[in-house]
Amino acid sequence: MTTTPIPLPVSPPAHRWRAPAAACTTVVLWASSFVSIRSAGEAYSPGALALGRLLAGTLVLGVILLVRREGLPGRGAWPGIVSSGVLWFGLYMVVLNWGEQEVDAGTAAMLVNIGPILIALVGARLLGEKLPRRLLLGMGVSFAGAVVVGLAMSGHGGSSVLGVALCLLAAVAYATGVVSQKPALAHGSSLQINTFGCLIGAVACLPFTGVLVSEAADAPLSATLNMVYLGVFPTALAFTTWGYALARTTAGRMGATTYAVPALVVAMAWVILDEVPTLLGVVGGALCLAGVAVSRSRQRTGPAHGNPSRPVESRHDEERRMERT
Repeated sequence: MTTTPIPLPVSPPAHRWRAPAAACTTVVLWASSFVSIRSAGEAYSPGALALGRLLAGTLVLGVILLVRREGLPGRGAWPGIVSSGVLWFGLYMVVLNWGEQEVDAGTAAMLVNIGPILIALVGARLLGEKLPRRLLLGMGVSFAGAVVVGLAMSGHGGSSVLGVALCLLAAVAYATGVVSQKPALAHGSSLQINTFGCLIGAVACLPFTGVLVSEAADAPLSATLNMVYLGVFPTALAFTTWGYALARTTAGRMGATTYAVPALVVAMAWVILDEVPTLLGVVGGALCLAGVAVSRSRQRTGPAHGNPSRPVESRHDEERRMERT
């Protein structure tokens, strides 16, 4: 069922940089999470890692929420908070951790990157968002880049049917969680929505408590620190900056922005893990970034032909109009 498009808040010109900066922060931190998951995943099982990450994130977000005295979000936010909490914070994190143990990193990257495409399609269907040509073109270019990066990262191991199914489920959970979170942001701040979403995800993962306690006793300090890092930065901080940016643009455009993640993962693995990227990986990363640039670009408009008296849109008015489409 298609609903009326959600009006986007318009920031003053002096604050227009905040949403792009928030989106960039999210992308960089989510890219770093792949490196941390690889390290923590050697000592923690998928469910335990997800629970530990969510507990750390909930603690940090809860403290910030109390300090800022923001309280509870509006009643209309709770359906989206519950759905995104269960699907995105809970299910997505568990099945992605599990799927990456069953397939190589390249295959997982290719399958999970179906998510942004699903976000655009589901957002158009359920939120009434339009699909501009540049968004579709940019997503196509970025997805091609993600496939190339995936091929470059693929190892020699086989991909199990279970692993493929888990990665596809992760993509669906991610897309559904993003689309369900979008309407909730009209009834509460990003901090409120993500604090309670993270809490609900942690509650959903409580069955893994015993496993987490058992594995934490034997895990090396580096793995535990990586798990805490995942909760504080790629979860608490990155999901909050994501929500801030998502409230100011469409779900499709925000989903397309995440295609920059594979390119950053290649660069971070080179710097942090000393994994020298192949030429194929560099080409794929460049395609991902190019696609994001195309999807985020806006078509210029000039004065209407045959009507010289019509005023030309200011840059601010043009941006407002294009965001609403």
